[in-house]
Amino acid sequence: MSYLSLYRKYRPQKFSDVVGQDAIVKALGNQVLKEKTAHAYLFTGTRGTGKTSVAKIFARAVNCEDLQPDGSPCGVCDMCRGITEGTYMNVIEIDAASNNGVDNVRTIIEEIAYRPPKGKRKVYIIDEVHMLSGGAFNALLKTLEEPPDYALFILATTEVGRVPITILSRCQRYDFHRMAADTLVSRMKAVLAKEDLEAEEKALSFIARQADGSMRDSLSLLDQCLAFTTGEVLTYDRTLDILGAVDVSVFSSMMECIAGGDLKNAVKLLDETVMKGREIQAFVVEFVAYLRNLMLISADGSTQADIADVLGVSTDTYEQMKVIAKKFDTETIMRFIRIFSELSSELRYSQQKKTLTEIAIVRLLHPEMQDDVASTRQRLAIIERKLDRLERDGVKVSAAAASSEAPKKKVPLPEALPDDVKMVCENWGRIIKDSKEMVRGILAEASPSVDGTKLVIVCRDEISAGSLQNCADEIKAILDREIKKDIQFEIFGPGKGEDPDTKYPNLESLINFDDIKIVDQ
Repeated sequence: MSYLSLYRKYRPQKFSDVVGQDAIVKALGNQVLKEKTAHAYLFTGTRGTGKTSVAKIFARAVNCEDLQPDGSPCGVCDMCRGITEGTYMNVIEIDAASNNGVDNVRTIIEEIAYRPPKGKRKVYIIDEVHMLSGGAFNALLKTLEEPPDYALFILATTEVGRVPITILSRCQRYDFHRMAADTLVSRMKAVLAKEDLEAEEKALSFIARQADGSMRDSLSLLDQCLAFTTGEVLTYDRTLDILGAVDVSVFSSMMECIAGGDLKNAVKLLDETVMKGREIQAFVVEFVAYLRNLMLISADGSTQADIADVLGVSTDTYEQMKVIAKKFDTETIMRFIRIFSELSSELRYSQQKKTLTEIAIVRLLHPEMQDDVASTRQRLAIIERKLDRLERDGVKVSAAAASSEAPKKKVPLPEALPDDVKMVCENWGRIIKDSKEMVRGILAEASPSVDGTKLVIVCRDEISAGSLQNCADEIKAILDREIKKDIQFEIFGPGKGEDPDTKYPNLESLINFDDIKIVDQ
């Protein structure tokens, strides 16, 4: 007899075998016992959470001749055995991924007119129902709404967003959730006990994290690991070797290198990881997951280890990560996550995976390569660490020495030309939209005008002009940033008997107050 994979060999055969979906199996079992089943159901949820398994149990239960107290099929009556062996065609399974056309649905409509020769119900299980074409969904609508009293539809999907609302409204919907790591570990232990095999707790916990809440994935990964053993205990290190995964201690060491500005050892650590046969793509994905946990620890701010359970890590790992989290602020860790998340997408189509990963590590170590807030904070933290080291070494750090670490003085901007000033007037709304709210309110009511190479900001009155004069530095910074030219400007607020044309004889392009609008471009 050919080998049967673990997830198929230990597929649940009754409701009590299903783990992690207690509310759903309880509701379905009660419906079967009370004979109050609906005509159509929609099972939705991520892969490997039990949708198809529960659908098959439910299909047998509605036909079973000797129901169990929880509504499960007995598994031994004539109907249960006939459905399981495929001799009774009361349960029809359809894969919508490969049978998604109108003709396939019309076949169902034609067949559903015939009552099953034996049993109570004729059950159609349509897997991956979101793959049906628009025409197929339309053909299914009427039958799904008013099927014969002996017909029952169970639709299963991993992408409920692609199922038309007209279909959803005709079904009872049940959402299958990802399973907790503890639930997956418990199930794997039960399977190992039946197989008379052993595995380290740490190895099973790692497999559970890799499975990401999917029971099928956890058993498939366990099956893969057991295939490389010959009866001995499945160890954590062996699991890492087989799955090409990376130990969390490697990520901790990587973060220590980054905190210390040690590029040489950071790259060396990556080299050693690759030489051990670890996949670069897996390294990046798992590093992002590690950084996510580090971010949550940093943001949590508590000293309690309660969050360790939420993160799905051991207490020892949590304590180690808590020490590392103190070396970075939350925004810096979020910057690291962004860099490696972008890298993860780039690696899919690249032949230079290791080089791209090394570039990403360099970006982590050199925040001056970016000008966002998190990078600036990291640069300041690096400066502070350097100063602390110097002071510990007995070097007195003067203000002048400290300032030498500060950013260099900006290069003077070129002088603006008349056309540059005109461009400011024409794009006034866009230019002022990022200013502070109070300043933006006054500027929105001001009228930008050109006087040669000078920008004249004409306010409604002297009070507005006075308020704006106090914000001259901010206006200058906005113009420098947006235009990249040194634009001279004056703020004018007309008093009694004053007007801008008198003070500025060469004034042109004076815009009416009512035409000034803030434009979000």
